[in-house]
Amino acid sequence: MKFRLLVVLLVVVTGCASSDQNSNIASVGCELGEAINGRALNIATTVAPITSIVANVAGGTASVVTGVVPEGTNSHTFEPKPSDAVTLESADIIFVNGLVLEEPTKDLALANMKTSANICELGNEILPESEYIYDFSFPKEGGKPNPHLWTNPPLAKKYAQVVRDVLMRRDPSNAAIYESNFSAFTLKIDALDNAIKIATATIPEGQRKLLTYHDAYAYFAANYGFTVIGAIQPSSFDEPTPKEIGELILQVKSQKIKAIFGSEVFPSTVLEQIGAETGVRYVDVLRDDDLIGEPGDAEHSWLALMRFNFVTIVEALGGDASALKSLNVRDVVKDEAKYPQ
Repeated sequence: MKFRLLVVLLVVVTGCASSDQNSNIASVGCELGEAINGRALNIATTVAPITSIVANVAGGTASVVTGVVPEGTNSHTFEPKPSDAVTLESADIIFVNGLVLEEPTKDLALANMKTSANICELGNEILPESEYIYDFSFPKEGGKPNPHLWTNPPLAKKYAQVVRDVLMRRDPSNAAIYESNFSAFTLKIDALDNAIKIATATIPEGQRKLLTYHDAYAYFAANYGFTVIGAIQPSSFDEPTPKEIGELILQVKSQKIKAIFGSEVFPSTVLEQIGAETGVRYVDVLRDDDLIGEPGDAEHSWLALMRFNFVTIVEALGGDASALKSLNVRDVVKDEAKYPQ
């Protein structure tokens, strides 16, 4: 009898949790949520580049920005801790990348967020499905588009614009600060965009080819005239097969690839092998969502991360990165966001 009662109770509790999560799905949308007056906003974010972009727009107010995904973590496979529910349940706004990047975190938010909160999926907001890129690590049959929009500065600028609009609507008393921060931030993004164009022009067209480990530069490449010839990491996140490695070695040789790019977050012996067998330089320091230095450092920012990556790419491919190196990549306001490490 006790066993039967326990089963009934478990079913009831589980059913309630499912019902609550389903009711919260209505809170997914950047346009949702009422204005908050008389107190500071609590803002949750996911990966560090998004946290940095939000902090640049929200800085100088009493708003509290807290990241959930630790830097240097594989954001595609990250499983949030139960303690992260505390951050998510206190948030008024939860900014996520979207495009199916952070589903476990989104699920935890849906199960714990308050009814007055909203989830803003930045990638889904700014990019129509017709412009989704499916490629090596993100095949269309898998249903997950490449989510790395923030490595393309014009798309990151659109992220910042959505963040500004959401913050101004939810916290109208600080609208002037959000607008001022956004204006200053976009000037820096535009300067970065221009410097990338100048630096790219110094690379011979035939050398503007990217072979990377993690497939994080598809939108960047499409915008600036690079060709991504391949990505080592398959959609399963397993190592490629010997046959696939052999094909890549032949491709590197036939296309006269100048450099092979690895990831600081995803060390790969496969790329080392390909570099050794082809005599091509292996550069293993690119970062997708792990900011430079530590929180509080002058270059711990999305701007500095992008400059670091693009200087690395340009110089490895035989170009002149002087235009990028001269950029001021400090945040427009003091970054007081909380970045899990």
